[in-house]
Amino acid sequence: MDTTLQDPLVGRLLDGRYRVDARIAVGGMATVYRAVDTRLDRVLALKVMHPALAADAAFVERFIREAKSVARLSHPNVVGVFDQGAEGAYVYLAMEYVAGCTLRDVLRERGALAPRAALDILEPVLAALGAAHRAGFVHRDMKPENVLIGDDGRVKVADFGLVRAVGSATATTGSVLGTVSYLAPEQIEHGTADTRADVYACGVVLYEMLTGGKPHSGDTPAQVLYQHLSTDVPAPSAAVPGLAVELDELVAAATARNPEVRPYDAVALLALLREARAALREEQLDAVPPQARSGARDTTDDRTSVIPRAVPVAAETGAGTDAHEVLHTNRLPAPEPPAHGRRRRPPRGPLLLVLGVLLALGLGTGVWYINSGQFTRVPAVLGQTETEAARRITDAGLEVGTTKRAFSDVYERGTVMAVDPAPGERLRDNGTVTLTLSRGPEIVKVPNLKNKPLAEARRVLAEEGLVAGVITQKFSDTVAQGAVIGSDPEPGTERAPDSAVALVVSKGSPIDVPDVTGETVDDATALLQGAGLKVVLAPERINSPEVAGSVAAQSLAEGSRAAEGDTVTLTVSKGPRLVEVPDVVGETVDDARTALEDEGFEVEVKKSFPYLGSEVTGQSVEGGSTAPEGSTVTITIKGL
Repeated sequence: MDTTLQDPLVGRLLDGRYRVDARIAVGGMATVYRAVDTRLDRVLALKVMHPALAADAAFVERFIREAKSVARLSHPNVVGVFDQGAEGAYVYLAMEYVAGCTLRDVLRERGALAPRAALDILEPVLAALGAAHRAGFVHRDMKPENVLIGDDGRVKVADFGLVRAVGSATATTGSVLGTVSYLAPEQIEHGTADTRADVYACGVVLYEMLTGGKPHSGDTPAQVLYQHLSTDVPAPSAAVPGLAVELDELVAAATARNPEVRPYDAVALLALLREARAALREEQLDAVPPQARSGARDTTDDRTSVIPRAVPVAAETGAGTDAHEVLHTNRLPAPEPPAHGRRRRPPRGPLLLVLGVLLALGLGTGVWYINSGQFTRVPAVLGQTETEAARRITDAGLEVGTTKRAFSDVYERGTVMAVDPAPGERLRDNGTVTLTLSRGPEIVKVPNLKNKPLAEARRVLAEEGLVAGVITQKFSDTVAQGAVIGSDPEPGTERAPDSAVALVVSKGSPIDVPDVTGETVDDATALLQGAGLKVVLAPERINSPEVAGSVAAQSLAEGSRAAEGDTVTLTVSKGPRLVEVPDVVGETVDDARTALEDEGFEVEVKKSFPYLGSEVTGQSVEGGSTAPEGSTVTITIKGL
């Protein structure tokens, strides 16, 4: 029976753009459809999160993180992500459609591959992962299901849903995320993963391609985990006699239990692969393998599992905890939908043994699983702007309550990062929904604001979650007036959100202020305006030695530097002040000079020849009369 006929999305136009034509894969987290982008008229894959999971912020964050991470990778061997969005309870990714099959399908159909074929597949996989590693990302869930082989022979890596930034904290909280057959020992033991975890998984995938089976097997995931921690991956030639030693060495290097001795990243492993390939003869590359270990190709743990950390056990009661595995698949594309996760209860005797092993390894046997829920009245608004979210909530007949704000490394600043009650929960009519908006990352980087006008720099800082602090001005011959020269802290510096950033703003090229004292007001104004300065007159005139009506003083002195548009205030003279002239006849020359200068006069001494005396016998302005302050009084000293 064609179950796609019962799928409510098939035949629907999602988000007003994507026409859903057929369902091609189903997993525990999402369903993948073949769809058509009606705007661009192209076929693509639409990965839609199960509506029941849209209520879980962690799942939605990981879903959106996949879109953002892969969108930053531009590589021919990475399945591209075109778009991300949501409509109601449906959160989706629009992805590149690859017509073909997965490496898992090939291994299930053919078993072991010839070395040439295995290396031909692994080489583009490492090229894709190398691009991701050098861009700062770790895939964390490499396995045959995530290697797509197109009908045209192209190999692409898919499902970056578990991707993490290399520099970010990669330890999980309470669980180890990944597929048990491909988990590196450090992922199991410490819950951490860097680029070397992907290298380990690729080594396991290579082993599986060369032999047709996994290196570690067991009846339970716990037994497989224990072997990863305690047993080296065997040489492929032990299962397929005749395989070249170079292939054994390549697998051993990639799957070293100590991550310190593994190739650092996929680029380094790719270099080793090419060295090994160059050392192989044609007959070694094309050797047709027997169907090795055909009875041991266990596919029960091909799906991604979530295995919680250690949980307390009541020792006094001897009570155990059921070991359940939670399995979900994100396959793109796949011939048939894989089975959903099942709960299994092992016999009590083996269970206690498994429990002891897990506790010794620091792992628990509890289960984290997702229960499918029903559609609810709270719409899915995570990742939307406050305006969009409020509109959808009110359209659903609910009210928006008080808005909160919190930090998020996943959601962009100003978008919804949490909803209370969560999407998928029922509320009475007119119930209130509280939104939590993202403040962006808890640590933000100061943007480069050079050459941006001050108003634009303030806006950019606000968008990044920072604020403009103290503004200082400085002359610059290279940065336009009013634009930013630099900031403190410098661009790229990490700061907490809402931190202040001091800005230095350009005053433009400096102008040398000319001296206009003594000039008429009209001449002084023309001279200053011609230099790019503004002129205003002081409201009151002052007494000065300058002629009445001329410029007595200027606010910016001669030789000082001003910016274009700066203002110079001119004070107009009302002429010198009249001062009473002291009578200095009969005084000595020194006493007479002192008395006149104290009143503000200039003094000249006129001597008759031959000069022998020192007494003043006359003065040019009679004592007791008035004269302009600053004018000159001549005193006379007669000779014999």
